Amino acid sequence: FDQKENCFDRRSMSSSSPSRTHSWASFDGEGSGAPSPAPMSSGGSGGSSSSLVSSDASLTPFIKDRVIDGKAVAKTIQGEIASEVSRLKDRYGRVPGLAVVIVGARKDSQTYVRMKKKACADVGIASFEKCLPDTVSQEELLKFVRDFNSDKSVHGILVQLPLPKHIDESAVLAEISIEKDVDGFHPLNIGRLCMKGREPLFIPCTPFGCMQLLERNNIKIKGANAVVVGRSNIVGLPAAMLLLKRDASVTIVHSATQDMASIVRRADIVIAAAGKTELIKKEWLKPGCVVIDVGTNGVEDKTKKTGYRLVGDVDFAGAKQVAAAVTPVPGGVGPMTIAMLLQNTLEGGKRDIEGTGSSSSSSS
Repeated sequence: FDQKENCFDRRSMSSSSPSRTHSWASFDGEGSGAPSPAPMSSGGSGGSSSSLVSSDASLTPFIKDRVIDGKAVAKTIQGEIASEVSRLKDRYGRVPGLAVVIVGARKDSQTYVRMKKKACADVGIASFEKCLPDTVSQEELLKFVRDFNSDKSVHGILVQLPLPKHIDESAVLAEISIEKDVDGFHPLNIGRLCMKGREPLFIPCTPFGCMQLLERNNIKIKGANAVVVGRSNIVGLPAAMLLLKRDASVTIVHSATQDMASIVRRADIVIAAAGKTELIKKEWLKPGCVVIDVGTNGVEDKTKKTGYRLVGDVDFAGAKQVAAAVTPVPGGVGPMTIAMLLQNTLEGGKRDIEGTGSSSSSSS
């Protein structure tokens, strides 16, 4: 709930009493003005959220039979990135570059790094890699990060997590230049994400991908009741902040939450990022809701060559019977994480190559 989310990754205010009037300006921390429309009624377990998803198929191009196709969304985004990289190369003779630092020989980390390298090649982004033994000292690791910080051909730096226990992950992540923090984990990027009127240079890739799955299918976020299951720095907290910035009413539930099911049951949008195998059952879900399942959990399956299969934090078969739309595992959020890493790298490259101030949060 609080740390692990992906094993490969990383009411309207009313006051009838004259003595208790409230300014919407102070409520939202903004200027004066009329109140925004009241959030959509949660309706408990009996209400419907079907208005979140349009019945016009042209507005939901990546939803078929209630399933959100993350692979197709990611492919579309990567095609857009490839076109933009080609334009930069033709005009400036330069392309964005991504450097990945991997420590140790974890097979899952190595697989993920290979996927990132291939994805870079597919869109024309230059890739750099530094593989270090798990015995590397923290100072040696920091030196390689500093080298990439000063390399003009590198516009994004990613240190693959987890790191060995003798290395302070927070110190390593803080060493990455904020201008190259394509993972979006730098304290200044997270801080700006949490502030009204501020935008980070980079948005954490998995939450960014979750939002793209909603937005590219024209799913109504403004005024919706959203519940994020999980509160880690990697997905839960930034996902909640992104939903809040889109004017959703957001609740975070976690390992200490009482009667979690009743809270989730009121949600129009559920982002499940708990790292708990099929935690969320169909009985937890409000009819017509939208479910984004971030979880990636291995369960024993002797029919598979690997001996296991991947499932999410949501009972997919059950959710599909109740939800208006749900992401599968695999093939939902996973491909989006890499696509948004490439998007962040592109934005970092554009800022340097073109001297622009465009941020990833303004891209579609």
